[in-house]
Amino acid sequence: MALRMSSLFVRTQKEDPVGAEVASHKLLHRAGYIRRSAPGIYTWLPLGLSVLGKIEAIVREEMALAGSQEVHFPGLLPADPYKKSGRWEAFGPDLFHLKDRRENDYILAPTHEEVFTLLVKDLYSSYKDLPLSIYQIQTKYRDEARPRAGLLRGREFIMKDAYSFDIDDAGLDASYEAMRVAYLRAFARLGLPCLPVKATPGAMGGSGTEEFIYPSEVGEDTFVKSPGGYAANVEAVTSIVPEAIPYSESPAAHVEDTPDTPTIETLVAAANASHPRSDREWTAADTLKNVVCAVTHPDGTREIIVIGLPGDREVDLDRAAGTGMLGDGEVDLEAATAEDLAAHPELVKGYIGPGNSLDAPVLGLEAPSKIRYLLDPRVVDGTRWITGANVPGRHVFDLVAGRDFVADGTIEAAQVVLGDPAPDGSGPLELARGVEIGQIFKLGRKYAEALDLKVLDQNGKATTVTMGSYGLGVTRVMACIAEEYHSEDGLLWPQHLAPADVHIVVAGKGEEIAQAAETMTTELEAEGVSVLLDDRNKVSPGFKFADAELIGIPTVIVVGRGLADGVVEVRDRLTGEKSDQPVAEVVPTTVARVREAYAKAAAAADAAVSADQNA
Repeated sequence: MALRMSSLFVRTQKEDPVGAEVASHKLLHRAGYIRRSAPGIYTWLPLGLSVLGKIEAIVREEMALAGSQEVHFPGLLPADPYKKSGRWEAFGPDLFHLKDRRENDYILAPTHEEVFTLLVKDLYSSYKDLPLSIYQIQTKYRDEARPRAGLLRGREFIMKDAYSFDIDDAGLDASYEAMRVAYLRAFARLGLPCLPVKATPGAMGGSGTEEFIYPSEVGEDTFVKSPGGYAANVEAVTSIVPEAIPYSESPAAHVEDTPDTPTIETLVAAANASHPRSDREWTAADTLKNVVCAVTHPDGTREIIVIGLPGDREVDLDRAAGTGMLGDGEVDLEAATAEDLAAHPELVKGYIGPGNSLDAPVLGLEAPSKIRYLLDPRVVDGTRWITGANVPGRHVFDLVAGRDFVADGTIEAAQVVLGDPAPDGSGPLELARGVEIGQIFKLGRKYAEALDLKVLDQNGKATTVTMGSYGLGVTRVMACIAEEYHSEDGLLWPQHLAPADVHIVVAGKGEEIAQAAETMTTELEAEGVSVLLDDRNKVSPGFKFADAELIGIPTVIVVGRGLADGVVEVRDRLTGEKSDQPVAEVVPTTVARVREAYAKAAAAADAAVSADQNA
């Protein structure tokens, strides 16, 4: 049945909601698709659910095509499986915890790897049952510290998560590829530009992962791409490590007075003024910057570390936290506070060096206590540096990596900058921002081992199952579509995703005009074309037109004064075209237009897969 504006549960708004920063948040709220219930939590109204349902239908069709079957888990789950997998602690403060009346621990699920694993363990026991792929579309919960941008970063959100179960790694590879193709097809059908990029698995673990990024300035993710086709989340970019340099003939390290040089800029200036080089001037790239950071582990433990990197680079805290070098699970990384430094007086602000590994008696230096020291991969053996001497107003010159100091490990913590070489040699990197709308993982046996998921193989031997995990943010996708398709006046949904196929506006008084709109509605619906009919009696045409632009259905039919001449106005909001059409022709031409739009969306899936394979 047609949606009617006279009875539809919707109230459009002229003003943007308080605190809204991005177009999707503003317009979805103003057009009556969602309403804020709490920070990062939204109520869905009829128009919003209509679009959401169409997105979910496309996702379901592509999951079925990939051979995945739908199940549905509760959002409220017992904590025990997450404790066994280690993610009770690994998720840290992002996890919503609660207790029942018997003091049993429960969570609001942020993701469902554990319970999917246990379900398969409960029902399957033989290699003959595999491969298996199952999925759900379910509400997830994460206690975001800073929910923002409406549906783009919420505390409650809808996600499609699928899981594959295979007997061996070859099976996992095939399942992963099938799901990768399903994602390419789904995003193409949704009309949403996306780029698969190399990513880091983070707390999920596993051997391989890719993110699907919607390129947009409103996104919080930074990704890179090269002219030769390399693409990666900035956290997954690896540095090209130079060859080690022989240092047998390098000059001995020496400590020099460098008063009032707590910054790289002041140090370089002092070095050139008081200790000039014979071949060229000192630059920031000759200095070794040592940055003190604080790691908060999932169990709440706070650890102070020092990261050493070339002085012409800055530390990217998000990138460093996502490397997996700082500990198990998801860790928080921040710059050390004044309180942290006060608790470690051996760390002399502005003059910190890798003193924990120096030959202190030779250099006359104070060696700091055992604080974990991690180096940028570009600081290879044989490279010479100016760096802090761990004494106020003093720096070490010609300090040689591998000879005078070593580290506890390396870490990709330096910011990736425009023009850095791609790791695969495919050219200089460009940086862009985007929104992560999906991610696929080769989990391997992490969760199966933790929860003892085994089946009997062909020889009757118990074998641990290997798994894949595949997430797609359904509500986030809807926000991204709104970001991609809108104008200053309102939303501009792709034809096949709009809450109705056609928006009919009654733009005049009189029974004849109203009856013509009703007849047109009936005829369109008889052809399978859904209609939103603006039949409000006491609302001006101008107000109706404003609502039509805000709501964003791309095909608008205006039934008004032209009816006396046997025509109605048809507006294509995607192209901006307006034309008068004879009443007798408007239904068949509209039906053809809508069907063509749906067919083009379906055809886009094959084209996207073909383009990816060619690339």
